[in-house]
Amino acid sequence: MPPRRTADLRLGRRLLTAVAAFAVAAVPTALLLVLIESHWAPLHRLDAGAAHRLHTTVRDHPAVLSVLRTLSNGVWDPLTMRLLVAAAVGWLLWRRAWRLALWTAATVTASGLVGWAVKAAVARARPALPDPVAHAPGFSFPSGHAMTAATCCAVLLLVFSPVLRPAWRWAARVVAAVSVLGVGFTRVALGVHWASDVLGGWLLGLGLVAATAWAFEGWRRETGRPVPPPLAEGLEPELAPDGPRRPEE
Repeated sequence: MPPRRTADLRLGRRLLTAVAAFAVAAVPTALLLVLIESHWAPLHRLDAGAAHRLHTTVRDHPAVLSVLRTLSNGVWDPLTMRLLVAAAVGWLLWRRAWRLALWTAATVTASGLVGWAVKAAVARARPALPDPVAHAPGFSFPSGHAMTAATCCAVLLLVFSPVLRPAWRWAARVVAAVSVLGVGFTRVALGVHWASDVLGGWLLGLGLVAATAWAFEGWRRETGRPVPPPLAEGLEPELAPDGPRRPEE
């Protein structure tokens, strides 16, 4: 079997291995969950205090409430985030970056499945606040909005970093950070998640991206391709206009 075909098969195995690596990366989330289930007093005070203060402020300011609803249910909605990733997958296919397209789709799909599974397993109730200003179905931990935002923003940065000039790359990082932090704020302020739900979503999302990116970098090493610092140059520097020439498939 040709070496590159063998490496392709190993990429599939590495993506499965990444699931095991993700289990290790999810240790901080597991520790957070232990603190939640044990009703650790400092964390309980943080959750209750943030929920009460933000909810009261939003409830008393209808204009702020309207903006938060628009951001949470429109701009930063999980569907919006996934559509952006779907567009990125389409662009990668057009650029014939087949394996990066597979990595992108697999990572975001896994994020949704993992989030759903953890919600079902933990079955944490959502906040029950007086005069609620928003409602959301299902369980509370982890925040699906927060996990999706962390996953999708990290994936998009790793995909598009090679084609962005340094100034635009920094701008993209700022937009990604504002989006991830902002969606977490809106979910707590609207009273549909505890602060620890948001933190758990961030940790799970970023841990999953780190695990699958490790698998993708391993495939690049096996095929003799350069492995640049992913946060600086993305996962596939060949996408850059002046990047290294892509090896023949």
